[in-house]
Amino acid sequence: MFFRQVYDRKLSQYAYLIGCQATGEAIVVDPLRDVETYLDIATSEGLRLVAVAETHIHADFLSGARELAERAGVTVYVSAEGGADWQSEWLEGSAYQHRLLHDGDHFMVGNIRFDVIHTPGHTPEHVCYTVTDTPARATLPVGILTGDFVFVGDVGRPDLLETAAGQSGAMEPSARALYRSIEKFRALPPAMQLWPAHGAGSACGKALGAVPMSTVGYELTANVSIGAAKDPESFLAYILEGQPEPPLYFARMKRDNRGGPAVLGKLPEPKPLAATKLVELERATGVAVLDLRSWDAYKRAHVPGALFTPLNRAFDTVAGSYVPEGMAIYLIVDEKRVREATVDLIRVGLDRVMGYATPAVFDEYARKGKPASIAEIDATKIEAQVEGGAFVLDVRRAAELAERGSIPGSHNIAYERLLARIGEIPKNRPVVVHCAHGTRSGYAAGLLDRMGYSVTNVTDGYEAWKSNAEVAKR
Repeated sequence: MFFRQVYDRKLSQYAYLIGCQATGEAIVVDPLRDVETYLDIATSEGLRLVAVAETHIHADFLSGARELAERAGVTVYVSAEGGADWQSEWLEGSAYQHRLLHDGDHFMVGNIRFDVIHTPGHTPEHVCYTVTDTPARATLPVGILTGDFVFVGDVGRPDLLETAAGQSGAMEPSARALYRSIEKFRALPPAMQLWPAHGAGSACGKALGAVPMSTVGYELTANVSIGAAKDPESFLAYILEGQPEPPLYFARMKRDNRGGPAVLGKLPEPKPLAATKLVELERATGVAVLDLRSWDAYKRAHVPGALFTPLNRAFDTVAGSYVPEGMAIYLIVDEKRVREATVDLIRVGLDRVMGYATPAVFDEYARKGKPASIAEIDATKIEAQVEGGAFVLDVRRAAELAERGSIPGSHNIAYERLLARIGEIPKNRPVVVHCAHGTRSGYAAGLLDRMGYSVTNVTDGYEAWKSNAEVAKR
């Protein structure tokens, strides 16, 4: 049996390519939308992708299942559990080869057997797949693909249908379903390897581990969330507390994965821009300019209306949460990283990547146009800003405030949710924005600047303010 875990660092996502070397057939489970990676791996290993499977309808990225069905003619395996509202609608009446799976079903890829276990909680339709290498004559599966059910050190959050998709009242029933799924998990053979769909950094749980895989037995012993599942009521209290605010684009991913992502065929090919085009893009409506340079470069000078979206681990989250769907996108980025940025954007459904300008072209623009800048202060200056009438915006997550405290009189909106709640911020007052240490507040400052606010970023954030306040008390 061939096995390959394929990791994406920005989404903290694991896909799996599993193949039968005897027959040359292979399957990919929970693929991202840019499917060339999986096709290339299969080809290099002398395998042919014949199938794709999904553990659930994803919220944090667009699935590559439809792309593979269209381009490679693979058979699609998806859950038929969870009720009518949680089916993969894009398969209904389609010509794609597919099979809808129920608890207890199984299918074969070559000589590799996949058995289906319905594990609702994170989502109603969620399933896991145990994997058995039948030629090995093993008495139990070698492992289980747990999707967003059990992670290393955590379990999938049950609140997203309510907090991200807006289904009022779904949170508690989902948490109870998750508790029952954990009870089912306890009965699995402890020696089985455990292969999750996400690792540390994902917003699909609150304390995911960075180790890429585990075993059922280890998670039964060491997984804190499973350990909290002593009874339904105590588990509900634990699992629903402290979950991070979901990025704003999660609801759109749920919708599009259920209805079927648009088929790409090939990646967008953004064209190089001249400095004169950047002049045209100053405060242009209906477009988004994403500035992928450093904060120091952006704050000193940027195209008016451009968003600060550095090409780091938060890029997908910031762009996905701050750029409305269907909007034409232009990049300020090093030419060597254009493809990387384009791939990241299509993974969160931002397909209209039209053009890019290099930092050198931006420098030429800065001499011709009217670049904007963002003011900064350190934490010692916050009180003076407040006395002058400023509105203090804290863009940390609510759990951070509960644990670490907050500046009196500040207003909290997690940076991932800021666009949806922008109306809570007064336009007639200067805004001072901070996070814990000054990184996330830069993303928020860029959005506020784009939306026409007079904004000042706090370079060292709340932790510096708190330290100064504690020193002053001594």
